[in-house]
Amino acid sequence: MIDSPTMTINGVGATAEKTLAVINPAKAEPFIVVPDCSAAQLDDAIRAARSAQQAWAARPVEERKQAVVSLAAILIDNIEELQRLLTAEQGKTLADAAGEITYAAYWFQSATNLDLPVEIVEDLPERRTETHRVPLGVVGAILPWNYPVLLLAWKMVPGLVAGNCMVIKPSPFTPVTTLRIGELMRDALPAGVINIVSGGDGLGQWMTEHRGIDKISFTGSSATGKRIVKSAADSMKRVTLEMGGNDAAIVFPDVDIPAVAEGLFWGAFSNSGQVCVAAKRIYVHEDIYDAFREAFIDYAGTIKIGDGAQQGVRLGPIQNKPQFDRVRDLIDDSRALGQTIRTVGDVAAGPGYFIPLTIIDNPPDDSRIVAEEPFGPVVPLMKFSNEDDVIRRANDSPFGLAGSVWSADLNRAAAVARKLECGTVWINGIHDSPIDSPIAGHKQSGLGVENGQHGLLEYTNAQTLILCRPAVAP
Repeated sequence: MIDSPTMTINGVGATAEKTLAVINPAKAEPFIVVPDCSAAQLDDAIRAARSAQQAWAARPVEERKQAVVSLAAILIDNIEELQRLLTAEQGKTLADAAGEITYAAYWFQSATNLDLPVEIVEDLPERRTETHRVPLGVVGAILPWNYPVLLLAWKMVPGLVAGNCMVIKPSPFTPVTTLRIGELMRDALPAGVINIVSGGDGLGQWMTEHRGIDKISFTGSSATGKRIVKSAADSMKRVTLEMGGNDAAIVFPDVDIPAVAEGLFWGAFSNSGQVCVAAKRIYVHEDIYDAFREAFIDYAGTIKIGDGAQQGVRLGPIQNKPQFDRVRDLIDDSRALGQTIRTVGDVAAGPGYFIPLTIIDNPPDDSRIVAEEPFGPVVPLMKFSNEDDVIRRANDSPFGLAGSVWSADLNRAAAVARKLECGTVWINGIHDSPIDSPIAGHKQSGLGVENGQHGLLEYTNAQTLILCRPAVAP
């Protein structure tokens, strides 16, 4: 095992009496242990954040922004170490790990795009009314295991620019890189501004119930998000939740089949399907269904699956054993129902949470593989013939995170996109968004907004100042 990173509490390193073992999913064995934060240590972290918050908020917003921008260089200067840690704990390839860290650095640099303007509501001789945006106080950030470094940046940037201090909890499946980043950033920010603690699910519940935390920003499953809403209600915490999706892709018959098959392959299988906005249901017009299916499968056959630390590997394992078992259960359910299953890239028996790329050929809409979010390297392809009907089918889900429409007729594609009940819709593309575009899940896919100016305001309260001017004597 490698040396264990420490938690960061009030600007210094912290171990714990208990530890958690972290599994390398490509080997299905522990490679490191990390601290398992106690309730008393969480109290210390929250106390440190509250003590630092007023001074941090008192800094001019431009000064806070520049401090956040400076964090980007820390990631880039240490990218070789960080990418190895991220691949070891998450499973993605070294190239994808480097890409995530680079994108997170870009996110820190994006702080310069954000602002907290004062809105002048009215300016009359007798009265001036202004609306300011003020920080909430202490933000608790709970990170997912699929993109732990990127989501760290997603939450830190608006949280800190808005003037809050933070207590950050990475997933117990992927805490290592986040803890190491905390060590590297200790001298870049005042003590207490960011605190990073590691632990199991119990630590997350302590955070959501703790009266010293004013907001929870969470990315993860809808089931966990619902529990957070309940536990945060007693203290009326603000919450921002980016949760699950079951995103539909609609492919019309006028597309370039090989190009769209390749684009949707990565839309479905990037990070081994462990992407919140992955294409998880692909509806293909019946006129091109067979040709598209074969092009999709042929392209999948060119992709090497294995340990992300090895040369030439393009896709790694499922990140953890519970998710591995869940994905296998969904595939087994389709098999038991006699559905046609096409697999590509069979993985040799042995350690590691590997599942071959799996395509379910035209299953019924009420199948579990269609109705549930798999979050793994399996996707159903389904036929459609009628535009109104495929829109209805795409919207027939409790989720509404994202979707995509593919057609040479841009007017038609845009008209269909506007009818989809989800927060983000791509036309003739997928997973490519401006850094300042808001993400807002519809239905059970989320509460609130992340990213851009809209996301920044989620980390503030509105404060209206009304200045009554004395009457001027005639």
